[in-house]
Amino acid sequence: MAAVEVRRSKRRRRTVSAYRDGDRIIVLVPATLTRAEEAEWVETMVARVERAEARRNPSDDELLERAVSLSDRYFGGIALPESVRWVDNQSARWGSCTPGDRTIRLSARLQGMPTWVIDYVLVHELAHLIEPHHNDGFWAWVDRYPQAEKAKGYLLGWSAAAELDDPPGESLD
Repeated sequence: MAAVEVRRSKRRRRTVSAYRDGDRIIVLVPATLTRAEEAEWVETMVARVERAEARRNPSDDELLERAVSLSDRYFGGIALPESVRWVDNQSARWGSCTPGDRTIRLSARLQGMPTWVIDYVLVHELAHLIEPHHNDGFWAWVDRYPQAEKAKGYLLGWSAAAELDDPPGESLD
C-alpha cells in the first residue's frame, strides 16, 4: 500500500477526496470525522485511487495491443513492434525504440498520464520503426496523430514543472 497522508479541514463539511502526490496518496477529510470514520474513508479512497491508476496504466500486453491498434490507424499497419513494455530506467526520455529488434520501451513516468499522451509517445516510437531519425519524414509520420501537438505541449509542461531538460537530441519543437 502507498504512503498515505490525511489532511483534516475545518472548512470541509461533507466531502472526502483523494489524489496521488508523488509516492503518497493524499486524503482530504472533514475535521468533524471520528477516527473510525476517517480510517474507513482512508481505506475507501486509497482503494479508489489505486483502481483508477490501474485502469490508466495498461499492462505490457495491453501496451502491445494498443501499439498495434495505433499502427493500424495511423500508419496502415506497417509499424508493427515485437514488444512494448514499461521500464523504470528512463529518466531523460519518455520512450525508446530499437528498430533492429522492433522493441519499444516506455518510461514508467508516463503511468498515470492521460491516455492520449501515452498514445502520442507510442506513435512517436512506432514512427521510429519506419524512420529511425528525427528528420522531416519522421515528424510527418508522427504528425498523423491528431493530438501530437497537444501531447508535445503536455510533456513539455510536465518536464518544465519537474525542472527536467528535453530528452537528449530530441527537442519536441
